Amino acid sequence: MFIAETDSTNTLLRQHFLDREDLFTLNTDFQTAGRGQQGNGWESEKGKNLLFSTLLRDWQIPLERLFLLNQAVSLALYQAVLPTLPDDLQPYLTIKWPNDLYFKDRKLAGILIENLWQANRLHRSIAGIGLNVNQTRFLSSAPNPISLCQITGHEIERLTILHHFLLHLKSLRILLPDNIHQAYMNALYRRQGLFLWEEREVSTDPTMPQTERNNRQFLASIHTILPSGELVLLTKDNQLRTYHFKQVRYVL
Repeated sequence: MFIAETDSTNTLLRQHFLDREDLFTLNTDFQTAGRGQQGNGWESEKGKNLLFSTLLRDWQIPLERLFLLNQAVSLALYQAVLPTLPDDLQPYLTIKWPNDLYFKDRKLAGILIENLWQANRLHRSIAGIGLNVNQTRFLSSAPNPISLCQITGHEIERLTILHHFLLHLKSLRILLPDNIHQAYMNALYRRQGLFLWEEREVSTDPTMPQTERNNRQFLASIHTILPSGELVLLTKDNQLRTYHFKQVRYVL
């Protein structure tokens, strides 16, 4: 369903459309209060990008494997976007843990999944997605946005990507969890090699002094991601460290 403008497709879907069928989707040309992870805003020029929310219902995912939703949604978006890129650029498209879409070291899309519970059981989930498609100038303080138009040099049909995303998500629903996990790992940003990471507590002020930030930095490679979504890193001196979302960040 297309809505020309709304505050947030996630909010609108949650308030009025939770009784719809699985994969029911609201898309819009403009959000006045688009949200990213941890309440961050999402910049999007009117009519240029793909902004939508999809209802996930009756997926029957156990609590201990709930991260499978993040993996399936980000993988479906990855698969939908990949054909829009020339063959030589496709290897630069990746999924940045937990579920951002990246091209090289720049953010192409963000995903916000909200879970709704009923009697300690997952009732519904809403996957909100913002994909930079045809915007060529970004004015917010976000450090590293990029769009498909900037990558390819030409505009992309937005609704074709949305159509392919829903087809891929429908197919992924029937795959075994281990297959989804492996495909996600294969597409993961900085999957191979040692990179610089920075520890932080959820409450850490991102404007901490540089000296303190440097003390929290270390070299590590991605060892695995647990079914619960925790990231396991292998440090340069062969120590395993496990982190929840927002407890560690990539140093770009």
